[in-house]
Amino acid sequence: MVGKTAARKILFIACNLSKKANYSMTKSEIIRRALDPGIVAIIRADSSEHLVEAAGALLAGGVSAMEVTMTTPNALEVITAVTRKFGEAILMGVGSIIDPATARAAVAAGAEFIVTPVTKPEVIAVANELGKPIASGAFTPTECLLAHESGADFVKLFPADLGGPAYIKSILAPLPMLRIVPTGGVTPETADAFLKAGCVALGAGSSLVSKEILQTRNWAALTERAQKFVEAVRKSRY
Repeated sequence: MVGKTAARKILFIACNLSKKANYSMTKSEIIRRALDPGIVAIIRADSSEHLVEAAGALLAGGVSAMEVTMTTPNALEVITAVTRKFGEAILMGVGSIIDPATARAAVAAGAEFIVTPVTKPEVIAVANELGKPIASGAFTPTECLLAHESGADFVKLFPADLGGPAYIKSILAPLPMLRIVPTGGVTPETADAFLKAGCVALGAGSSLVSKEILQTRNWAALTERAQKFVEAVRKSRY
């Protein structure tokens, strides 16, 4: 959690970085975009260098929804830079949000959706106030229901590799209203099982955007990985 002074600084930087465009997507449009093809690339990096190029490589592979985590250095600057370069072509979000002030700063920087690693009703409230979709982190059935009842649009089930598709199917049996997006253990090979278990979309981190790819700047490999994820999802759905 950031302190008040740091939060003000973050918001000031974000407001100065943000370049408002002439369009503004509605919340329902953002959700529609996120669900088609239904893959959210999670970018967690040790450096913000070359992340704009990484975003372009993901887009070339058919993945247009991306989440830069706040644990990435200069995450807000990355969000603004990607938004400025690609506009509506990329749906840019922010991850690892654990307090309302950072959520506000990220939206000011251009983030179109918010992702938390844990269930934080106060962050969910801010996302709803700002008209931005939020995927609230949860793992247990109680946490999942709390996220939903607090107003989260999606439940980010994390870490999903602990229980896998079978665990998600068990949760959805008594709680079918949940829109679950798993993170952890999601690969092109497991995509079908997660979707058939009832997930509405998939969050892909290191299995898609690996540290090795970022370090070597192997954008062709990143595009190829993105294509494999898109193909796996479309094959499962259609």
